[in-house]
Amino acid sequence: MKNDKCILASLALAAVLAGCAVGPDYQRPEVQTPVAFKEGQGYWVKAAPADTLERGPWWQLFEDPVLNDLASRVDVDNQNVAIAVARYEQARALLAVQRASLFPTVNLTGSAARAGGQGSTRRGSSYQFGIGAAWEPDVWGRLRRSVEGAQAGEQAGAADLQAAKLATQGELAASYFNLRQLDIARSLQASTIASFQRSLGITSNRYDAGIAARTDVLQAQTVLANAQAELLLLDRQRAVLEHAIAVLVGRPPAGFDLAPREAGALVVPEVPLALPSTLLQRRPDIAAAERRVAQANAQIGVAEAGYYPSLTLTGSAGGAAASITSLFDVSARFWTLGASVAQTVFDAGATRARVEGARAAHDEEAARYRQTVLTAFQDVEDQLVAARVLRDQLAFRQQATEAANLVEQQVLNRYQAGQVGYTEVVIAQVAALNARQALAQASSDRQVAAVALIQSLGGGWAGL
Repeated sequence: MKNDKCILASLALAAVLAGCAVGPDYQRPEVQTPVAFKEGQGYWVKAAPADTLERGPWWQLFEDPVLNDLASRVDVDNQNVAIAVARYEQARALLAVQRASLFPTVNLTGSAARAGGQGSTRRGSSYQFGIGAAWEPDVWGRLRRSVEGAQAGEQAGAADLQAAKLATQGELAASYFNLRQLDIARSLQASTIASFQRSLGITSNRYDAGIAARTDVLQAQTVLANAQAELLLLDRQRAVLEHAIAVLVGRPPAGFDLAPREAGALVVPEVPLALPSTLLQRRPDIAAAERRVAQANAQIGVAEAGYYPSLTLTGSAGGAAASITSLFDVSARFWTLGASVAQTVFDAGATRARVEGARAAHDEEAARYRQTVLTAFQDVEDQLVAARVLRDQLAFRQQATEAANLVEQQVLNRYQAGQVGYTEVVIAQVAALNARQALAQASSDRQVAAVALIQSLGGGWAGL
């Protein structure tokens, strides 16, 4: 009876202390935030991870069916995303393991033996079965802190998965728009080559007629050859981007092809006048960094639990007999209950060192979280100014192209009339080609900048 009372007292003590948990309760690190955007009109809010908010298929803002199809393959076929999915599943499994430690472990045992010998040794059989359980009450909250840490790790893994998807989708969209810009550039280059060939024909005819010098023909040939070489460079650049897109959608480059597209209207999503104030709630990299701070905070409690004794409760029941038929008789049954307490008396400061290390790890993660937030501010400001400058720049590129085209035609007409030398024609033709290429590049840059802004906002502004 005395032993039973001791065991019951231990259980009561465990129940009373079960609500205690050593270590600091988690507080999200404070982050200094500006009142408003420098390059926009939205207002910031304090970081509060909400990276599971629905973003929607943001790439549809560009109204490109080919891009829509490619982006839909990322979640299924991209191997970097598959790696992130596997890591997230590992974090989920670790959380399940930690949660299981809160519950007793139960074991079922059984044995049968036959013994014998010479002389006075008697032969006989013995049979035994038993069921036993062991439980470590979470008196000081060590196990609960471990579960907290594993749960934060699981949430960080989910955020990492979202970050991997967003990064891959953004890389795919940027590569796709750069490829389409090369399609436009190649079309312009092919048109320019045709114009250069006509110019070469004009200079050749003038040379044959004794009107122009041979240097005019050589200049025309030089410009044409350089333009043809540039066309091959554009082909190589396009092929490299096509290969990259194939890998991003999980396909071998040899079995992937994107048909060239002629120049057309490029859709660039309009940036809202007031950007969403939930930026820091939506970026998955910020959410992952914040969750790792919580994970490190929980480890402080786990380390501090080393200062306190551990309690283990055990119990078992079963039966033992010389024959199977009597194995389950009342007389063959037995049971045990037990409790054990262990306390480290001296460890040369190892526990204190573990606590200090856990606190330092927490400070590291907190600093990394703040740096991630600052980088987010920078990303958005950079992309906002890029969107504004590129929009204004496009108008100037358009004016420059129109003027350069007009100059090219007028100089060529004057050359045919014998009013200027062919050097001026070459200069005008190259200037016009550069202006056209710069205009196409500016349009593509606006799309790429819009993709970068969407990424910096954690997946766009749809639904906000």
